[in-house]
Amino acid sequence: MSLTLGEKLRQAREERGISISEVAEQTRISSLYLESIEKDDYKPLPGGIFNKGFVKSYAKFIGIDEHEALQDYSKIVMQTEGEGELRKYKPEVLTDDRSNGSMIPTIIFAGIILALMTGGILFVVNYIQNQPATPSNTVNTANTSVNVNQAGSNTPAETVPQFDTLRIEFTATQEAIALTTNVDGLAVSDNVAPGTPKVINANKSIRLSYYRGFADMVELSLNGKAIKPPPAPARGNSITFEITKENAAEIWKRGQIAEETATDTSSSAAPTPDVAATVTATTTAAAATPVVTPTSVRATPTPAPKPTAPKPTPAKPTPGASPAATP
Repeated sequence: MSLTLGEKLRQAREERGISISEVAEQTRISSLYLESIEKDDYKPLPGGIFNKGFVKSYAKFIGIDEHEALQDYSKIVMQTEGEGELRKYKPEVLTDDRSNGSMIPTIIFAGIILALMTGGILFVVNYIQNQPATPSNTVNTANTSVNVNQAGSNTPAETVPQFDTLRIEFTATQEAIALTTNVDGLAVSDNVAPGTPKVINANKSIRLSYYRGFADMVELSLNGKAIKPPPAPARGNSITFEITKENAAEIWKRGQIAEETATDTSSSAAPTPDVAATVTATTTAAAATPVVTPTSVRATPTPAPKPTAPKPTPAKPTPGASPAATP
């Protein structure tokens, strides 16, 4: 009579002098499972592929052909499958038995949560829609001051600096510009290269003059603030304006050179600073040299001498003649 699978495994283990505990320690299989396999009682085992794995590891450890051992196990499964002696392993999810009866409480609870969330969302949407479209026009004059400039827009008031000194940055944006400056009475003419600002510092006044064709090619800044240059004048070929300590604050607040500040040297009777100096020098030189004009020299007529009548000479009496009567 042939041996069963459990008898073969137990006989091979005993022949090698290996205990059940040693097999369990090396194969990581419970001693209870090993004893059940040797008794051909597979009910305590989990079943399915776990039983096959246990049989294979046990047979391999004690030196029995593992494939032969699996074939013997398959025969046992086929013989006892109808009787229900072997339990096939089925993965199960451990749940609370109290919830297996019905899903109705869970569904009700989920519905309550969903209703609360929906109500909250609708409340928020309704609150947002009922808010006024535009904010109130209330102005807190204690915290905000508004400065209305010439362009008609409301901008926060800026602190006007103290113009102890004047600083102008003149920048040519596209091409070189011939610029004439008069800084505190000293006139200088030079060319300003494009993209390189010309910095001009003065204590009292700065007068600038350049060709009107460059009206849209100039950038200015006064003491660090960008200032809009004046437009080209209606007449004349040059743009001339002067910034002094008196009008610097007004120009700084406006952000542009006013039309009344810019003047036209070609149409104005007042000469430019360098021309005025030339006229003054010429006038001084002319005053030092007397000028003789034709109307300043006149011939003084010499009075003609008056004719004098000859005085009569008395006639000497002739002897023997009677004296003549004297007229």
